[in-house]
Amino acid sequence: MVRWSEYVSMARAAESSGFNSIWVGDHLLYRGDGRPERGPWEAFTLLAALAAVTERVQLGPLVACAGFHPPAVLAKMASTVDEVSGGRVVLGLGAGWNRAEFDAFGIPYDHRVDRFAEAWPIISALTSGGRSTLDGRFVRADDAVLLPGRAGGGPLPLMIGSNGERMLRLALPTASSWNTWFTDTGNRPEGAARRSARVTDLAVEVGRDPASVGRSVCVLVRLGDAGERPHDPAAPAVTGTAAQLAAVWREYADAGIDELIVVADPITEHSIRTIGESLDT
Repeated sequence: MVRWSEYVSMARAAESSGFNSIWVGDHLLYRGDGRPERGPWEAFTLLAALAAVTERVQLGPLVACAGFHPPAVLAKMASTVDEVSGGRVVLGLGAGWNRAEFDAFGIPYDHRVDRFAEAWPIISALTSGGRSTLDGRFVRADDAVLLPGRAGGGPLPLMIGSNGERMLRLALPTASSWNTWFTDTGNRPEGAARRSARVTDLAVEVGRDPASVGRSVCVLVRLGDAGERPHDPAAPAVTGTAAQLAAVWREYADAGIDELIVVADPITEHSIRTIGESLDT
């Protein structure tokens, strides 16, 4: 359980330690996974508050579930946080996966990719300053537009958080970047390189210059022996000194990865400052 005062301390620690971005999960409830029932704070409300107590770092949901809100409303929420932050938002999007929270909060779980296929073009059009009209099977928009417009002009960056080929084909024509979770790469640079190579292939397939798609990868870093996450032998956590962590970061860079999103275990202010020491190594 993390209270607001701790979020403020962690956010300020991340910014002062040299991290480029802060991300929060868009989840409502976890249960039935062998761990205690738990739930984080609502993502966009929290991001707006973090925007007000930080100055430099980018902010975003990792990743927002397109099924939790009507897509035009979700775009409006993101644009509001972008305004509060002074243009620092990256809107990560996915279709969702945790059925327990869908069921608990009365949100339809069926046809998630089909729903995403209708949501993405609405969100993409609105966040790039356009208008959207769509009469779909699952969602509608009737000449929707985001007003006020983005203060700095230009599109709000969209990040697709998926390795599903249909999802990627839907998003890559307009996404600014792609992200994958550490369990999908084995938490290793070579795994990230393999996933990234498939993104390159699909970008070419949909007519997008692969070099214009940013590559973002989550990395699990465990400090000490008292980790809070269950151990996954298929994706062992990265550990070590600041110099050893820095060497891992360079391996990811050599693998063509543009951005690493650190998942610290445990996620505390101390962990953030400790890992931050590797940024200057």
